[in-house]
Amino acid sequence: MDTRERRRKTAIALGIVIIIMISPVGVAFADSYIEQLNDVRVACVGDSITQGSGYTQWLQKMLGQDYSVGNFGLAGATVSKDAKIPYIFQAQFREAMQFHPDIVIIMLGTNDANPEIAYNATSFSEDYTYLVNSFLNLESKPQIVIVDSPKMFVSSSSAYNDSYLINNLIPQVENVAKQYNLTSVNMYHAFEEHPDYYVDGVHPNEQGSELIATTMFDVVTSIQVGGQTA
Repeated sequence: MDTRERRRKTAIALGIVIIIMISPVGVAFADSYIEQLNDVRVACVGDSITQGSGYTQWLQKMLGQDYSVGNFGLAGATVSKDAKIPYIFQAQFREAMQFHPDIVIIMLGTNDANPEIAYNATSFSEDYTYLVNSFLNLESKPQIVIVDSPKMFVSSSSAYNDSYLINNLIPQVENVAKQYNLTSVNMYHAFEEHPDYYVDGVHPNEQGSELIATTMFDVVTSIQVGGQTA
């Protein structure tokens, strides 16, 4: 193809682009694309409570079209690397990073209170710090929200240990939040008076998922993103 022919085809292509962009359809497409770029991206990181309770869908509805809520929860996931399903080694972790979030909600720890899933939680604080730093070092410079796991209403025969969660793991979670001056949410306390908000004592039902979403809505909408409240 000679130079004149290449220039002719380039001019035609540019003309088509201009026509598309000034047409009603083209303008709508451009507006939609710009709105998408302006979305506040909220990455929800967690275990099955995040993945399957429905709270992320509730949160998306509450926040509206100016937000994009991503569900990056994974059933059985733990903070601890020495476990069946360490979150930081899973695809959901990589996907949450690639989401380029403005806000990251981390609600992990429930499965770390189950020795059948997390074999050794002695490095819990170190592993939690690694997780937090991974998001803090992203180019998008997201605001991190640290969320205590909800209280568990389980029998003494259950492998899940609520006493271990509240007395050992949650203090470590809150220490990391204080160390990095991060927003923290006491979701454990929010569920203390609501044993009826569970399917099985561990996983929230519809009322429980709505409680999480409502709590997180207040937090997310109070966060400054890019110098403005999200």
